Amino acid sequence: MKKDLMSIEDALGLSQAEIRQLYKDHVNPGLASMLSLLNFDRKFVRAKGTKVWDADGNEYIDFLGGYGSLNLGHNPDAVLEAVKKAMDRPNILQASLNVMTAVAAHNLSKLAPGNLTHCFFCNSGTEAVEGAIKTARIASGKQRILYCQNSFHGKTMGSLSVTGREKYQHPFEPLIPGNEKVLFGDLEALEERLKEGEFAAFIVEPIQGEGGINVPPKDYFQGVRELCDKYGVYFILDEIQTGFGRTGKIFAAEHENIVPDIMCVAKSLGGGVMPIGAFVTTAEIWDKAYGGMDKALLHTSTFGGNTLATAAAIAAMNELVEKDLAANAAEQGAYLLGRLQELAEKYDMIKEVRGRGLLIGLEFKEPESGILDKISGGRASKLSKDYLAAMVAGALLNDHRIITAYTLNNPNVIRFEPPLIITREEIDYLIDALEKIFSENPSIFRMTMKSARTVIGNIFRKKD
Repeated sequence: MKKDLMSIEDALGLSQAEIRQLYKDHVNPGLASMLSLLNFDRKFVRAKGTKVWDADGNEYIDFLGGYGSLNLGHNPDAVLEAVKKAMDRPNILQASLNVMTAVAAHNLSKLAPGNLTHCFFCNSGTEAVEGAIKTARIASGKQRILYCQNSFHGKTMGSLSVTGREKYQHPFEPLIPGNEKVLFGDLEALEERLKEGEFAAFIVEPIQGEGGINVPPKDYFQGVRELCDKYGVYFILDEIQTGFGRTGKIFAAEHENIVPDIMCVAKSLGGGVMPIGAFVTTAEIWDKAYGGMDKALLHTSTFGGNTLATAAAIAAMNELVEKDLAANAAEQGAYLLGRLQELAEKYDMIKEVRGRGLLIGLEFKEPESGILDKISGGRASKLSKDYLAAMVAGALLNDHRIITAYTLNNPNVIRFEPPLIITREEIDYLIDALEKIFSENPSIFRMTMKSARTVIGNIFRKKD
């Protein structure tokens, strides 16, 4: 029987409304409804560098950057060309040693800090974390993992078990047992926990991305390294979002001259073109975990290290180094941070600006109750408390054609994470847009009311 299947040509010709309906029917109805409320569900048809274009020809600046996946920008020529060059080779052929996998591993080991030399390629960040956890457990002979409150390491079962937000954990309990959390940036609390239990590893982000762009105290990671050594615990550093130039160094570990035992990477490893992740570790740990033919296949992936993905990774790493994008991230990030701090001094609704390189968060103050609660029965107050950053992101998108979003664990923080090729002129355009938004909506109350009107209007306009 012939199926009513759609072709690529059909897909390219769909309208925004048709795409929305397909999402509601076959993908994620709740997500489709959520994105439509603030007009985040528009149809984008082209992307290059820091820009994307919608079906009506409008141009947007991308300050979200795929949550750190687009350090080279959209569709970088060098990465696309590398994938084309590798297109005729076998992409998935396990009964061989893949040259692209070998070269990508060589390049990654050269960029990684210290003696991290052995690489395992997978398909995403959460898979990299899964592999790191498994490696720490088998190499140490211990089972428990210590992680940080408010952290984010992924949503598959193992990585979710070390992600520090109950909203994501609770519906899937029981998770992998024995793991515990500790306050981020607190060395005393870390040592107290390490004293009490036999942990295989401590996993931590250099900067908590989804937690709200939280930067730890100076010398925190030097202390982490010392404590992990003292108590015989592996130090896993999650550089999935911070890696490949994002913080102004190729890896954030370089800011404090520390070398973890295992490092997780993903996102921009594929140059924004191919999905690929990896964990990197020392020869000693690899040998303990997977050394010899009897253990060589204990942790594998069908698609991990495929030809096209690793070709993209090879080109992406070369582009990062040749164009010195880490240096541009440091320079432009310092400028953006300074301009945002000027806004914070001017507008009372801004609580704090923080970050490093081109990973920057702007946090808003929680609104006071009172008139908001009286007018809306508490709904508007809750809306602005939980989603004020989303309201600002909506205003940036709808009024100024700037793409950004809030952080998952702290929805009151708007993130600025553009491609590392962002220019001073584009940053100035963002600042001017924020200035206009804040000057026209100087209070949380007014911002909430304006966003509420947008939401209500879209509910009626897009109602089925």
